[in-house]
Amino acid sequence: MLKFVLAVLSVAVVPVSLGAEELRTQLDDPYDSGMWDYHQIELLGNPKDIRFDDRVIVRAPASAEDAFNVPLMVDATGIDNVEEIIVSVDYGPIPHILTYYPGAAEPKLELRFKIDQATAIRASVRTSSGSWHVGSTRIDAAGGGCAAPAQAYASDDWEDHLGEINGRLWTASGRARLIVDHPMDTGLADGIPVFIIKELHFLNDDGSELAHIDLKEPVNEDPAFTLFFDPDDMPALLHVQGRDNNGNEIAGTLTGEALN
Repeated sequence: MLKFVLAVLSVAVVPVSLGAEELRTQLDDPYDSGMWDYHQIELLGNPKDIRFDDRVIVRAPASAEDAFNVPLMVDATGIDNVEEIIVSVDYGPIPHILTYYPGAAEPKLELRFKIDQATAIRASVRTSSGSWHVGSTRIDAAGGGCAAPAQAYASDDWEDHLGEINGRLWTASGRARLIVDHPMDTGLADGIPVFIIKELHFLNDDGSELAHIDLKEPVNEDPAFTLFFDPDDMPALLHVQGRDNNGNEIAGTLTGEALN
């Protein structure tokens, strides 16, 4: 518990030390969280061309019933030429949830993450011109999602399933859904080091990359994602490759049939 409290406090005091650094663009935060200015610098690099934009849709429950598995949908299909989407929370020991590079996929993603307290959730979308468009929502939460050990350790055979991929494609609707078996330890539980998937790459049958995700500690245990494609361009097979921070390789192929 002490480790968690210290981690939260370290985040809370950082903006004071950065007070001398001025924002290139001062934004009127719709949630007035008190942390956005700091994240605008630390996560986005303090861009000059940035705005809050209602075309970036962020959907989540008003209140987190399960702090370990909070569903979130980010939809930036109203923005042209999206190259990068950074998903983050304003309040939490680890603000950065993930970065999504949609590539040939739609700039839309469903995911689940761990939450520690009531917070604004941001999806910061960068286009090919270098401009940033930010969408937001707010989730109420009792907290504790990042500080608890993974539930996988209650099973004696969790290592046997490490990195296994389950999922399928729905070609008619252009959806690809997958779950990867992995503890996704944040490093905040006492005596348990960081153990997370670092990256997932989504490849066409010819080996060309269609999209990829860089994962951070707040992504949920056994990460679950839904990617979206134009149905006319949906691949018949979607190969998934990745690795975790201990060097374990992750590989699987999604088809129109569910993987066992």
